[in-house]
Amino acid sequence: MKIKVLGACCKKSFETFENTKLAVKEMGLDAEVENIGDIVEIARYGVMATPALVIDEKVVSYGKLLKPEDVKKIIEKLAK
Repeated sequence: MKIKVLGACCKKSFETFENTKLAVKEMGLDAEVENIGDIVEIARYGVMATPALVIDEKVVSYGKLLKPEDVKKIIEKLAK
């Protein structure tokens, strides 16, 4: 699983990145979590509001701060 947090330029984005790393660790997943701040790369995903969460190249959340519990729910939903 490859996870990206888009929007490395603001506090909400940084917190979402840290919360995502924590959720992955708590779930014991073998997943790479990357923080993307390049506006060109963010635009490739069609995201207009950050932070955004991308899992396996699919945008699953954007425009809001995600807590670790939120990230876990999203990952669990995708695993079904």
